Amino acid sequence: MHALTSSAVSGVLIAVVAHGLVGISLVWDKVLLQRKGMQSLVTYVFWLGAMSILAVVLIPFGFHMPSWKPIAIAFAAACTDLAATYFYYAALKAGEASQELAAMGGFTPVATLLFGIPLLGAQLNGQLAGFILMTAGSFVMFFGEKLPLRKMLPRIVAAAVLFGLATVLQKVVFNEAGFISGFVCYAVGMCVAAVMLLIPPSWRKQITHPAQRPQPRNRISYFMNRLMAGLGAFLVVVAVSRTNPALVEAISGTRYVVVFLGAYAITRWRPQWFKEDFTTRALLIKTVGTVLVVAGLVLAGLHGGHGGHGGGGGAS
Repeated sequence: MHALTSSAVSGVLIAVVAHGLVGISLVWDKVLLQRKGMQSLVTYVFWLGAMSILAVVLIPFGFHMPSWKPIAIAFAAACTDLAATYFYYAALKAGEASQELAAMGGFTPVATLLFGIPLLGAQLNGQLAGFILMTAGSFVMFFGEKLPLRKMLPRIVAAAVLFGLATVLQKVVFNEAGFISGFVCYAVGMCVAAVMLLIPPSWRKQITHPAQRPQPRNRISYFMNRLMAGLGAFLVVVAVSRTNPALVEAISGTRYVVVFLGAYAITRWRPQWFKEDFTTRALLIKTVGTVLVVAGLVLAGLHGGHGGHGGGGGAS
């Protein structure tokens, strides 16, 4: 029981750090997606997936070839995750970074929980109150503003549902194959899925066309940001292996705090990069939502050991 408690609590802490790093990378992604030469979403998603091959460096640290079943599930999770990423960045490109992320922070945990109940037998138990507060905070930040819902909502819901399914499938793989073996299979599957984007001629033209590659002045920023995002994504997966996937997704509300502060700073001091709405009303709503997210994090941390796993531990 003590080991289970320690694992769940560490999972919560790892998720907070992970989502913080992802939040920083998302702010810079928003900047890069506005620049000439970084406009193709397919190209952007291709490189996100292709760079996951770097996970093969983990092979000497405990990789064992699993059976065909977890390999197939890992590949399905990778394809689902890559599709979710496309819709995610489509929404980020179309709307305000803080609005889009707040919406994802509300819908994705719910989708993850709904998929996790039948596939993992996952239960939140003592963490339910924290989950509700974090999810409610994200919904407050999203629906409390005047947004082009018809334009944004389909992309956001599609990304949230696909991310929820991908996260639960990752947990299934970790439970069956262990963390190292499961993660390597998932990362290789992500790279294969990215290469499959080259099959449609129109996408292949976008990805290979010199005009769609990061320009020299963007290239260093792009790949440094990808390393940060990759580290954050890796830590998210580590957190998923240690605690309830739905809770990890609910903690993604911490990304909002980072994005909120980053977007505010850029809007105020570098508006030529991008601008967001920070009227008094918007600030009040975002502050209330942030308080709910932080309160939920505190409750989730206090009850980290009470029913966080659901489906057993997958870390090896």
